[in-house]
Amino acid sequence: MSLTTGRGPFSKNPSGQLCRDADGAPAYVEPFPRRVRGVKDGGTVVDSERVLLVHRQGAPPAYAFPAADVGAGFGTPERLADGYAAVPWNELDAWYEEDEQVFMHPRNPYHRVDCVRTSRRLRVEVAGRVLVDTRQTVGVYETSLPARLYVARRHLAEGVLSPSDVTTYCPYKGTATYWSAVVGDVEAPDVAFSYEDPYPGCAAIRGLVCFEPARAQVEQELPEAAHWSPGADVAAHRPQPW
Repeated sequence: MSLTTGRGPFSKNPSGQLCRDADGAPAYVEPFPRRVRGVKDGGTVVDSERVLLVHRQGAPPAYAFPAADVGAGFGTPERLADGYAAVPWNELDAWYEEDEQVFMHPRNPYHRVDCVRTSRRLRVEVAGRVLVDTRQTVGVYETSLPARLYVARRHLAEGVLSPSDVTTYCPYKGTATYWSAVVGDVEAPDVAFSYEDPYPGCAAIRGLVCFEPARAQVEQELPEAAHWSPGADVAAHRPQPW
């Protein structure tokens, strides 16, 4: 799905509608053409093919359902869509889009992860020891997040990393396995992570390792973000609030 083509929000024929939330913040509501089900204590509480996706400022997308598709005692009216109800994610045990379980929150159709082979340099040091210094890297460019460099394990210093018990989950990449580094008497816990079985769209980083800048001395040769402000003509012709 694209912001500007098809029926995206900035296309010539958007499927959804821009609106304002109760606090005046911008929001966008659009049809979500998938069957969505929610389960509680083994029973289906929500089952709908007439789902809306509600985008609010500073929050992940949320589902909204026709009130008739939500079980009694669940859901509250969705202010941005008459006749629709919102069901808090954590009130149910599991959520499904079609037959696939979805974790954490609905995936944003406008979120993208590009994994690009690059010759940008990655150098990582822990307690004075260089763990990796290479230009054979993969750049991961993910919507609204800082770019990251991933590296194959063959480029790492041998015998330094060991698997941690920690895992985290990303709705777009999958489950991350964490790694700790031991250099002499110094241990750097959860200094790196990898996706051993990523989602198909991120297959290029399967088994590659990425380092946490907060836990090691990481030097990533990455492009700086552009700094800009709208020109006078653009600012003068900004759309009025909807």
